[in-house]
Amino acid sequence: MISAKKKNIFSILAPLVSGLLFALAFPGVQVAWLAWVALVPLFVVVQQRPWRSGFSAGVIFFALVLYWLNNVMTTFGHLPLALSIVIYLLLVVYLACWWGLCCWCACYINSKLQLPLALVMPTVWLVGEYLRSYFLSGFPWGNIAYSQTPYPVLMQSADLGGVYVVVFLLIVVNYSIARLWHVVRFHERFPWRLMLIVVSLWLVNYAYGLWRIHDIDVNSGEALRVALIQGNVKQSLKWEPRRLAPTLNRYKKLSIQVRDAQLLVWPESATPFFFQDESSFTREVRELAREKDSMLLFGSPAYFFRGDSPGEKRLRYLNSAFLVSSQGETLGRSDKVHLVPFGEYVPFSELLSFVNKLAHGVGDFASGVKKLLPVAGHELGVLVCYEAIFPAIAREQVNRGAQLLVNITNDAWFGDSSAPWQHLAMTQWRAVENRVWLARCANSGVSALIDPLGRVVRQSQLFRQQIIIGNTYFCDGTSLYTRTGDIVPLLLTVVVVLWLWQGRSKRFSLN
Repeated sequence: MISAKKKNIFSILAPLVSGLLFALAFPGVQVAWLAWVALVPLFVVVQQRPWRSGFSAGVIFFALVLYWLNNVMTTFGHLPLALSIVIYLLLVVYLACWWGLCCWCACYINSKLQLPLALVMPTVWLVGEYLRSYFLSGFPWGNIAYSQTPYPVLMQSADLGGVYVVVFLLIVVNYSIARLWHVVRFHERFPWRLMLIVVSLWLVNYAYGLWRIHDIDVNSGEALRVALIQGNVKQSLKWEPRRLAPTLNRYKKLSIQVRDAQLLVWPESATPFFFQDESSFTREVRELAREKDSMLLFGSPAYFFRGDSPGEKRLRYLNSAFLVSSQGETLGRSDKVHLVPFGEYVPFSELLSFVNKLAHGVGDFASGVKKLLPVAGHELGVLVCYEAIFPAIAREQVNRGAQLLVNITNDAWFGDSSAPWQHLAMTQWRAVENRVWLARCANSGVSALIDPLGRVVRQSQLFRQQIIIGNTYFCDGTSLYTRTGDIVPLLLTVVVVLWLWQGRSKRFSLN
């Protein structure tokens, strides 16, 4: 009885330990190597209670990784603390369901088709992370591969299959170690073949990373000297009309200090007015570009009217980036296409009228048009804030001819938390996937220059006015991932669906 009781307690605690350990591998604590063993306790017990084990591990993981959401909702969304906690827990439960579903599906397929769990578990988990990036507009925050950002050598295979290569490796390594625990505990035969395959896969990934790091010349191509202007404007003051002139003056003052930059970059919504309207503020921005003899890229709200007849026309707002030439002329505008739910618009607003939108200043934003911007005879692609966490958006722009990516963002509403560092870590993978330089300008940090190997060359500190200056380079080549995209996870999704279909005739317990 005591033995059975201990076994039951272990099966409950083991997944919780896994969730905790994997959270510690993410920015905040960032003990990245833990990710290679964090899921071992979960996989030791997963076949006893597949759904419950995966779900409980996911709850702990996402609750710790996304802890900062409560501060965002109460401070900037002005929600009551109790309501913010409810919304936060609902999101955590939703995301944890993906972990639970992955574990359940893998054990279901293993039970029905007798396929080795060492193959099924990493395949299903990869598919789960892929689908989570698209389902209900997508929320890939907390993808387990992002834990490995501190190890550039392990990131390099992302130019072949995106983050999903590392997702597969992390799961197969964790499962194999859990398998060793069973070998020792129950005196089973040592799985030599499995261990040989797993070690070989890891070493091949490592060797590929070393080769790419030594093979790629990150400073090849035409150079572009970039200055990132981090204004550090308080989120609570950004949209106040009386603060408009001081905000613009702050960016002008910092920009004037820059010497010999070909491109000045201001962050998302740096100009809290409609630049498309010719006003005294617009003229000041144009004059600055002429005075500095530099191009200027900056975030600004924009608008358009939607409707066929004058009586039906409706004003819609855009979150946009404008590019101004060194002569003060507007060279182009690129809009944000993937909006933040509850940040830039409220889904089902008629039902959720009690929920405030977190981004204040203008009404609900609309999805706009993503355009490449001309810079020094080349094309530049812009990722506005949240768009940097979606591989497809960056890949599409590089496919269309972008030779440099710029991410403008306002992470001030994350507060002094691990969220800005999590956001930066995800952005670094976009550079590796497409083998391009990426310049990231944030209102309050972290601003950074990232090379095509995903390494941060220069970066700012949080909540400081800073100027980050350095050379970026226009990259001519594209990676295999840029050309083929998510074809591997898409094909594996079909495989998993077929597995589930094949196993439908037998009974299986969901617990």
